[in-house]
Amino acid sequence: MILENSIKNIIKEVNEEINIETINNKSHLKNDLGLDSYNLALLTVKIEDEYEIDIFEDGIVTTFGEIIKILNNK
Repeated sequence: MILENSIKNIIKEVNEEINIETINNKSHLKNDLGLDSYNLALLTVKIEDEYEIDIFEDGIVTTFGEIIKILNNK
């Protein structure tokens, strides 16, 4: 739960308009959360800096749940 809240807060930093209460594991970063290419790049950098991990090492990440799964497996 702490990890999920941390990532939600990073998403909120990237786009202040997002209501983090609506984010769940199935939330699509572009379609549901409305993140554009710039937001996604910024999100990637922030997560990689915070957790010292290449979030795209195993391929494209499209949902909040995929981010959590990757971080939990590293």
